[in-house]
Amino acid sequence: MRLARTIAFWTLAAGLLACHVIVMQHSLTARFWEDEAFNLTVPLNLLAGLGYSSDGALSGSTITPFDPRISTGPTVLLPVAAVLALGADPVIGARLVPLTFWVLLIAGLALLGARSVGRWGALVAAAVPLAFNGVGSISPIQGPADLLGEIPAAALLVWALIALPRRAWLAGLLVGLAVQAKLITLLALPAFAVALWVLAPGHGLQRLIETIKRAWLPLILVGLPSALVELSALVSLGFDAYVEHLRELVRFVRGGGQHFAPTTVTQKLETLAGAWFVPVGAAAATAALCIIVAVLGLVFARQSHDADEARVGQTQHILMLASAAGVGSLTFIGWWATAAHTPLWVRHPASGVLAFFPVIVIVALWGVRVLYARGAAARVLAVGATALLCTSLAWSVTGHIAQTTQPRGETLATQRADVAPIREWVDRTGTEWLAAHPWGAAVAPIVLSGAHVGLWDAPAMTDVPRLTGAACETEMLVEGGRYRVCAAPAG
Repeated sequence: MRLARTIAFWTLAAGLLACHVIVMQHSLTARFWEDEAFNLTVPLNLLAGLGYSSDGALSGSTITPFDPRISTGPTVLLPVAAVLALGADPVIGARLVPLTFWVLLIAGLALLGARSVGRWGALVAAAVPLAFNGVGSISPIQGPADLLGEIPAAALLVWALIALPRRAWLAGLLVGLAVQAKLITLLALPAFAVALWVLAPGHGLQRLIETIKRAWLPLILVGLPSALVELSALVSLGFDAYVEHLRELVRFVRGGGQHFAPTTVTQKLETLAGAWFVPVGAAAATAALCIIVAVLGLVFARQSHDADEARVGQTQHILMLASAAGVGSLTFIGWWATAAHTPLWVRHPASGVLAFFPVIVIVALWGVRVLYARGAAARVLAVGATALLCTSLAWSVTGHIAQTTQPRGETLATQRADVAPIREWVDRTGTEWLAAHPWGAAVAPIVLSGAHVGLWDAPAMTDVPRLTGAACETEMLVEGGRYRVCAAPAG
């Protein structure tokens, strides 16, 4: 039986690895979309000697240092600049950075699963992120290679959980880096505060004092990356411009940078429930059963009076993971669900979902072990939870792989082919700027052409040629596949 289990484990592990490779390869060659292109302008401008600046397509369409509308931060974009400085292809080289963070996310979850439940826990934890489907909105996460900050932030949060028990200072620094990958990751701070409290010795006031003693250095290090970025902005911009930069940042954070009809809590929860590769009912049932099993496992373990020291330590470790994952999940989902000004984009809470939901699954697997040893009724629940979880995961991974086989209307390769004549025209004419008309599909081709990207209705773009996928209303200057460049309107 041991040999059979070993063979089964390594067969499934090899299959899961193959699935991850398929998803990563598909993501590398997927359509280069507007948010990725907008983010890429920062490392491109940095290498061009323009500083840490975007093209400002959403900020007046002029070079904009420390653009508050670039919500993917230096933790991602500075490594991209380093990769591109080595001569890498701009898109593939840039996408390798978030792809590396995806590998770190999977490795971190596997390590947490192995430490908590053993090798089967590692296998299940490494599969959970593949169950998440971030494609179903107009602002998607197409895959792990998208040049966005959500997956890097999630990876850093997972490794912060790994570091927390023994190196709280390192956990604080990793959370700080996660914040500078995606600012919304600030929502993870309550989760780590609760986790520190769980790990602190003593009871009552003594425990609170110990938590504060352990928290001051990590808290400083959480703020260090942001402090360095803001100091750089202050030095670069000067005091008056920096104050305006802070005002714009506050406006962007409070408003989300979007103008959509208000959304409701029910709509948000329905959107989250639909963001998986299983039917909504199956997703909800799996989540509910995982939470029930995790809670019961902790309750039964805490009631045990004959546990040895090692088992008590393991229970505290699981309680720390459960507390962090529970508070983190509630914070991210609670903020998003109640923020009526934010649209129905599951990408917004994705960092918390990808970091904390798999940890809840790890705790649930540990709870299955506890329940299995508690008698017949508990054993039935444990077996049922395991069967439902494994079925849902297998279904999800299969669905994710099936999605990669679907015909794609546009890929990076077809975009490059369409843009090639436009890029040649840009190089020949020395055109520095093109205006996207409208925002959306026209943005990425401009970045691929080598020009700076502005927005057609910005005053700075009045006399600038416009790239569009529609028919030109003025003289067509060059055409490439589905895109064309039109002369700026007269007057």
